[in-house]
Amino acid sequence: MDKKVFLYFIFMFAGLQIMLLAMTDRALAQATTGDSGAAAIEHVLRTQQEAWNRRDLEAFMVGYWNSEELTFFSGAKETHGWQATINRYRTTYAGPGREMGKLEFSGLRAKMLGEDAAFVRGSWQLTMSDGKTPHGLFTLIFRKFPEGWKIVHDHTSAAE
Repeated sequence: MDKKVFLYFIFMFAGLQIMLLAMTDRALAQATTGDSGAAAIEHVLRTQQEAWNRRDLEAFMVGYWNSEELTFFSGAKETHGWQATINRYRTTYAGPGREMGKLEFSGLRAKMLGEDAAFVRGSWQLTMSDGKTPHGLFTLIFRKFPEGWKIVHDHTSAAE
């Protein structure tokens, strides 16, 4: 074999190895970022669950984006803004004659939409002191901000 042809094949082979290594590193970095994003989002939701079960609505709301652009859909009602959302929670669950119950999230599934956005689905259930168990489904949109992952949109439904 000609020396030039031999060197050409060696360089081509080395170049392919470098490209494959770079692609593998990039895929691994993306998978790791996605996994750490999903884990961080689950941590936000577990922290919210713990805060709810302590009856601490302010700590529960830390998981939401503190902005007028936050949206919360439940039933046929839209709520806009962080303050309106916490007011809704106070009226519905912490007002006179109301009970918060014990909250449990389950079936959490986070789909990363990029490095700073995710779509999350899951179920919620409250266990009330009278034994009733209101429950339903939710879909959330999370965004990553400098202070961490926050819910920017919440669509929650309750079973009839």
